[in-house]
Amino acid sequence: MDFGLTGKVVLVTGGSDGLGEALVRTLGAEHARVAFCARNEDRIRAVADEVTAAGGDVLGVRADVTSGPELEGFVAAAHERWGRIDGLVNNAGASSAIPFDQQTESAWDDDLDLKLRAAIRLIRLALPYLRSADGGSIINVLNTGSRAPAAGSTPTSVSRAAGLALTKALSKEFGPDQIRVNAILVGTVESGQWVRRAAARGITADELYAEVAATGQIPLGRVGLAAEFADLAAFLLSERSAYITGAAINFDGGSSPVA
Repeated sequence: MDFGLTGKVVLVTGGSDGLGEALVRTLGAEHARVAFCARNEDRIRAVADEVTAAGGDVLGVRADVTSGPELEGFVAAAHERWGRIDGLVNNAGASSAIPFDQQTESAWDDDLDLKLRAAIRLIRLALPYLRSADGGSIINVLNTGSRAPAAGSTPTSVSRAAGLALTKALSKEFGPDQIRVNAILVGTVESGQWVRRAAARGITADELYAEVAATGQIPLGRVGLAAEFADLAAFLLSERSAYITGAAINFDGGSSPVA
């Protein structure tokens, strides 16, 4: 599918694994110019080499999104290479959900730093370049718990709910600049986190996905594919979604009780 992204410069955080990796590959195939960051240098190199070998124009940067200076370096490297920024995807994050009375102050700080403050920081850094490009697209990757939180879902659900509020507020504030801000609310989708959970239990990821799907809580009867997520994100980054902003789209196979 041609999303019309040729030559567009897109930043992706958490791009060496799972959903982020799938998006980097899809954007590369769509002839976008992709800068992605992550913390694992081996994974960064492997993904960058594979996308480049397939004909993509990609820049992999080792950066921790909770570090202001490292995020600044990431944005600067992308702008220095291509001279513009047209979109960004705040994708970095990891689930953190334990009983409230077992949580520490530092656990809350860590979660907010990773999922909320990092997104705020990256948007702030990229905003001047998006404005100089006469508009662009921002995607915040959240989860369905951001508007339908379950018991035992904090601190993640609270951090993600804040990300949802950020999405809606900025969509209104940046609209006059033709900068669109949307969110994708992810349900159960194949990712590196699920692979690691499966490995910890001594089973394959496919076995775990089948187990989750068998609970009957996903109307479509299966987990989502990372490539399907990437297609949705590519659409929201493209001019094909030029009249969509302030939206929070469930990507969950119908499992969320809130539309």
